[in-house]
Amino acid sequence: MTIMEMLEQSAVLTMLGVGVVFSFLILLILCITLVGKAFHALESRKNVNSQGQTTADIAVNKEENNPHIAAIITAVNEYRKSC
Repeated sequence: MTIMEMLEQSAVLTMLGVGVVFSFLILLILCITLVGKAFHALESRKNVNSQGQTTADIAVNKEENNPHIAAIITAVNEYRKSC
């Protein structure tokens, strides 16, 4: 086996390895994205209580004396709605 054949073989193996790792990372990103969306959907259903208020709305009602906390909770709630 000559040095050129060995270099060709090492290049093929390197590209194969890079392809496998790249494919695995793409698959991992897709799985994490899907699981995140599933948890987000389950969380939004879980946070609605029997009166139709979310836990954030209840927290805003409880924190009427502290407008900073109410503003932060409202901003987070609006951000979650936009996603």
